[in-house]
Amino acid sequence: MANVASAAVSDTVRVSEILENPHGNCALGGVNAALSALNGAVQIYHTGPGCCMQTTAGEAGQAGGRVPLISGVQIPCSNMLERDVVLGGIEKLDTHVAGAIEIIRGDAYFILTGCTAGIIGDDVESLAKRYRDAGHPVYAVQSAGFLGESYHGYEIAVKALLDSIVEPEPREKRQDLVNVLGILPYHDPFWEGNFEEIRRLLGKLGLEANTFFGQDEGVNAVRSSSRAALNIVLSPWLLKDAMEEYKSRFAIPALRFPFVPVGAADTAAFLRGVGKALGREAQAEQAIAEEERYFYHYLESAIGVQSWKRYAVVGESANVAGLTRFLANEYSFAPEVSIVTDPVPIGEDREYLAAALRDLDYAKPPEVVFTGDQWEINQALSRFPELSLVVGSTNEREYATQRNIQFLVASYPNTERLIFNRAIAGYRGALAFLEDLYSNT
Repeated sequence: MANVASAAVSDTVRVSEILENPHGNCALGGVNAALSALNGAVQIYHTGPGCCMQTTAGEAGQAGGRVPLISGVQIPCSNMLERDVVLGGIEKLDTHVAGAIEIIRGDAYFILTGCTAGIIGDDVESLAKRYRDAGHPVYAVQSAGFLGESYHGYEIAVKALLDSIVEPEPREKRQDLVNVLGILPYHDPFWEGNFEEIRRLLGKLGLEANTFFGQDEGVNAVRSSSRAALNIVLSPWLLKDAMEEYKSRFAIPALRFPFVPVGAADTAAFLRGVGKALGREAQAEQAIAEEERYFYHYLESAIGVQSWKRYAVVGESANVAGLTRFLANEYSFAPEVSIVTDPVPIGEDREYLAAALRDLDYAKPPEVVFTGDQWEINQALSRFPELSLVVGSTNEREYATQRNIQFLVASYPNTERLIFNRAIAGYRGALAFLEDLYSNT
């Protein structure tokens, strides 16, 4: 299921749409979520009052109970008012940048523009350059909320890092270093746990996985990403432009796996794909054998503790495909519908994802629905009256509860579970997911 990323990202944003209970935030929220997960990065908002709190609440605040160290009212902000709209807000922003550098220790400072600054066209890049010329690592990011949603914001953040932080001429190439991207920090409730499991597994192939975001990563990890031997993207559609840039500038190829691998079969396929790409097939097979002994030791003791289910999975594309395939292929449940809430571009990207959901070992493929609107999600679920399990977000709990359907929250928004480093990825993530499933009978 893996292939090399190509083609540019299609335009998927239609800001005129009105959604009921959207499963995402604005572009500024996505940029902020990504950079707030990058150790050493400091965000400075050039926005109206309230954007700091609302974007934090809209991302981290609804994705497992955790919030970044610098978030909400702690984020330096120019608090643009009517006067700044008329006369410009650069002078006010200047004082806040200077204050942030003085008070907050950081390896890089990112000025994030909101809708107000984006509309009036304040020249934040010139201000950032003046600080860089004075020896301060300050960078401007055009991140107005109206540019799109969380996923577009994530892509804006990665592009900003490529333009500002990544070493333009890496000192050396490392054949044991890979970059792993495609999982949205904070927006995905399992982001940090999934990164930990992927790093652990790739370590068994003798590889160091650079995930950019998380406890052991940071600005220095981003700088060194141009030294990697391979980029791995766990998404059917994200970061195509970024992967092309890494390839053209640094000769780093991309391996795209269209979903988060969950369980033995898909994780083995993932490891074999990486092993083949880097000439580490033997290490991959050894890792698979070791992990499968561990995995099946536990799985075989729990077969039958859950009664057979007809199920639906609702959420972000990579997790929906991974969980749908796992429950069908390795737990013998029957998938009825897979509802994808992120804006996967119409065309080859949706077909790529749909192919992964059709390619099941035993079960009849589910119906695939693409929508982020809650009314449409509920309508799609209602077409399957025999559902006995819904895996989705807090938004779907009401639907399941009213119909006495077993429910497990496993996607954004999640306002009912505290998640530190819980994972669904890999072998151990799949076991943890089954524990959660059993606990929600």
